[in-house]
Amino acid sequence: MTAKVNYADVEVGTEIPKQTYAVDRANLVMYAGASGDFNPIHWREGVARAVGLPDVIAHGMYTMAQGGRFVTDWAGDPGAVVDYGVRFSSPVVVPDEGGATLEISGKVEEKLDDNKVVVALTARSNDQKVLTRAKAVVRLA
Repeated sequence: MTAKVNYADVEVGTEIPKQTYAVDRANLVMYAGASGDFNPIHWREGVARAVGLPDVIAHGMYTMAQGGRFVTDWAGDPGAVVDYGVRFSSPVVVPDEGGATLEISGKVEEKLDDNKVVVALTARSNDQKVLTRAKAVVRLA
């Protein structure tokens, strides 16, 4: 596969439309099984509250993975992402009733050589920024 977005078609400042991802506790249990991270703060409300959290929280790496999903969906090829990093700024709180939403948007911040671009991501849940310094380097067609 190769990226479906053409390098020539993007400029610094090109915005990637916001996507909204639903997060519920079933997603967290499935992620725990896939990742091996069975920390109960991600699925047991009583444990989460006992350690000072407002409720169950999503795994940080689950949240980061949704940012990666956002970029690969835009580029059209998971292999187009050549570098990706974030810092976690706030947890995604996932109540039992209704779950949570994670809103991710992006903007081309820089054009590099070899058809690569730097995409800066913004990720928010419950009106709070949940990832900072979230950037991906993507090789486009």
